[in-house]
Amino acid sequence: MNREPTADETTDSADTEALTRRRALATAGGVALAGLAGCTALDAVTGDGPIEFGAGTATVADATLSETGYDLNDVSEQVVTREFEAAGSTREVRLTNNIAEYDKAVDLFGESYQAAVFAALATPKVEVLGQAFNPIADLSPDERAALIADRYEGVSDLERGSEYTTDILGTDAPVVVYSADGEIEGTGVSVELEFHVGDTVEAGSDYVLPLAAYPAPLGDGESVRSMMNGIEHEPRDES
Repeated sequence: MNREPTADETTDSADTEALTRRRALATAGGVALAGLAGCTALDAVTGDGPIEFGAGTATVADATLSETGYDLNDVSEQVVTREFEAAGSTREVRLTNNIAEYDKAVDLFGESYQAAVFAALATPKVEVLGQAFNPIADLSPDERAALIADRYEGVSDLERGSEYTTDILGTDAPVVVYSADGEIEGTGVSVELEFHVGDTVEAGSDYVLPLAAYPAPLGDGESVRSMMNGIEHEPRDES
């Protein structure tokens, strides 16, 4: 950068970037819920208070971070509230997702930017009347790409490219690679971008969705694959 930011500017910038990343991923939690996570039909129609369900946490192993150069930026909860109607009554449902976000510095045009991002979203499984639903399974790969694309500005010409399969929490999961044009947030720097959009995988009572994005000149595909391989899942503590 041209100058070192002041302490206040550093704090404001970090807060703004964290809010931006949470906004970029919030759409996943905003998908209409098909039912209640871990809940029976009887649970859905009895009682009058809100029903709350939460996900565990999907993070990347420290050893993998050391190998890839990514650093943990934030692990945040995102609460989504919806109403569910059953047997003539309405119940409020509060679903808590967990989002682990990682950043990596990228050197472009003689400057360094925190322009590479990796995220692991954990969301509870949803079940009603014995039928399981995945709140984010109905999102197409293109729609999932939009979740991470919002980390940048002016993204355009999103184009689907190659695909590969890699291990995510013991499952051979498909990953779609996209290219696009955009700007690194807050810099005005235009660059070709590359997105890696994983499929959702089951992890106990949760689903986990990995997403990654970086400037194409970085050529960080192998690191992203390692990050996906290094995801670990910790169930929610219900005690």
